[in-house]
Formats: sequence, structure tokens, C-alpha cells
Amino acid sequence: MNERELGTSGVEVSEIGFGAWVVGTDWWGDRSRDQAIEMVHHAIDQGVTYFDTGDVYGHGASEELIGEALAEYREDVTVSTKVGYDFYNNPQAGHGELPKRIDGEWIREALDDSLERLDMEYVDMLMLHNANADEVDADVLATLDELREEGKVEAIGWALGPSIGWLADGDAAVQNEFDALQTVFNMFEQVPGQHFLDTIRELDADTSVVARVPHSSGLLNEQVTPDTELGEGDHRSHRPTEWYETGWEKVDSVRFLERADGASGDEPRGDHADGRRTMAQAALQWLLYHDEVASVTPTFRTAADIDEWAGAPATPALSDAEYERVQELYADNFGVDRDDGMDQLRSSVGGEDLDETGTAPADD
Repeated sequence: MNERELGTSGVEVSEIGFGAWVVGTDWWGDRSRDQAIEMVHHAIDQGVTYFDTGDVYGHGASEELIGEALAEYREDVTVSTKVGYDFYNNPQAGHGELPKRIDGEWIREALDDSLERLDMEYVDMLMLHNANADEVDADVLATLDELREEGKVEAIGWALGPSIGWLADGDAAVQNEFDALQTVFNMFEQVPGQHFLDTIRELDADTSVVARVPHSSGLLNEQVTPDTELGEGDHRSHRPTEWYETGWEKVDSVRFLERADGASGDEPRGDHADGRRTMAQAALQWLLYHDEVASVTPTFRTAADIDEWAGAPATPALSDAEYERVQELYADNFGVDRDDGMDQLRSSVGGEDLDETGTAPADD
């Protein structure tokens, strides 16, 4: 497993990280506490050193579990958490978004509560959870600086969502010199990820990208196929049917990535020892092709997921030719001429930040 630095913070993260939302709620399948801790320890055994949690995941449950699981490994791992939602005074309604609170006083209080649940004196990175650009004012920035000076935080980040992305907010993270921004980013959903890469390059900024949903909600790891029936409680079921129907066709168009030499044909897939990648590994390598991407956080559900995806960095890196071929396909919508049902993005500034994307702002 390789590690990359978050900006210039000195904080290093494994190229494949563990998204601890999976152990904080039942949205990605039920598992006991012991089973969840076993998953964390198995990830460590496979070289994963970056663990990404948040106070709202299970209303503190994820942090408590991560703290317990990592207690004996604290000096060998990197831990990030997120604050910004007031779940203390508001009940969770399904997968709906809770009321937010982004201000200096709240950030400090929420972090102290997170540290208590984690049983840690500091976190390697604190991320603002789905903050809007106009919420991150001088008070917020000053508080983040103070927390770093106090040794409670080593790096700061900005996690974007809850839909595919908010362009104005990610740009604000780069402009305000945050060490990292987290966003949905994968071969099929390149907005807003590519936009942020452009912003980072144009400003010669040091902000790193942490990519989530790298497998496009089950398509690129082939865990959602034409035969899959998603249960009502499955978090992936929020995608429209058209998304998966068009997605299956797109997956077939990038099969060439399963061979490290880019060859096509009907050869059976194997492991990377014989020069092949699985589709899931190729999707991760596509993201790691970008120098600005520090870590990728897939949704591990099983030990088998951890084995395969944590092994992705050991597979052949994408060549320039392979990457360019993917980009040519993306520009042509991978040859699919039907609507995928996901032609809108969220915007926190009235939609003007979406002009360049050719999409309309989704209803909030």
C-alpha cells in the first residue's frame, strides 16, 4: 500500500482508505459490532491506514466503534472525522439530510464530543461536513486555525455533498487552502471531480482530493448487475433505474481496463499477478492516476471487498493511453444515447456555478 500526503499538511493517508460510514449505520447492510471491528482490523492487515468517519454516522456510533477498533493502532493510522450536522437535537428521518450548523462555537463543541467518542486526543484531519461556501466565514476559518494550533487537528478538509457535488463549495475549499476536499468522483461521474482538479491546477494549490463513491454505487465493482434487486433500505436504491440500465452498458465499454496492456478480447479475467486488474481495481487505479487524488474511500462491505480493493495499488497503474481512452469514451457518454436520470447537480449558490456543466440545479 502506498501513501500520499494531504496537501502540505504532513499528514499521510493510504491510497485506499476505509470509509467508516459503513460501520456506523445499517444503510450498507447489517453487521454486529464485533464483525465491524473485525473489518477494521482486516483492513489494517491489508495495508489500509486511513480511516474516515463522521459524527453524524450512526449519531456517534461510527466514531465510538472506530475509536475502539483503532485504540492499539493509534500511532500507525490516520483518522479523520466530520462535523456540521446537528443530530443532537434532531431525529434522523430515513436517509434524509439533518439540519446543519457551521459556526466556530459548534465546530469546537462538536469536535470535543467526537474526540470523546473516539477516545483520542486529536484527529489527523477534521472535515466540515457538507458546508456551504457562505457558511465558512472568518469565524469558522479562525476556529480551524486555533484547533490546529491547540494540537486537536493536524489537517483540515471539506466534505462535499450530499448529492454528486457543489462546485462553488469545492472551489472555496481550494481558495481557502484547505488540505483536502472530499467529493464523489469516478469514471462515470467526473463532475465535479475534474472541475476541482482544474481549479487546483489553475491556482497552483496544494489541496488534495479524497474520492468517494469510486465504484459509482455498485456499477464499477459489478456488485449491482441487471439481476440485482436492491432492497428498500439499501443506500444504493436512491439511484434511478435509468442510472443502472445505462451504467451496465458503460461498464462493458471499459472492459479493456481489466487487462493491464489494454488489450481487448474474450480472455478470462484473473488477478493482477498475471497482468490483469478486476474492474473494481481498474476504477480505483483510474482515480489514482491523478496526482491530486490522495486517497480513495470505497464502501467496503465484506472482507473480500477489502482484499480486492486494498490490493488495487499493487496492480499495474493506468497508462496514459488507457486514461486517454477512458476520457474519449466519457466525452461520448460511453456510446450511450439515453438519459441516465442523473442530469442534475446540487448547488448552494443558486445554480450559477453549474453553467459550465450543462446541467440544471436539482431541487434542494
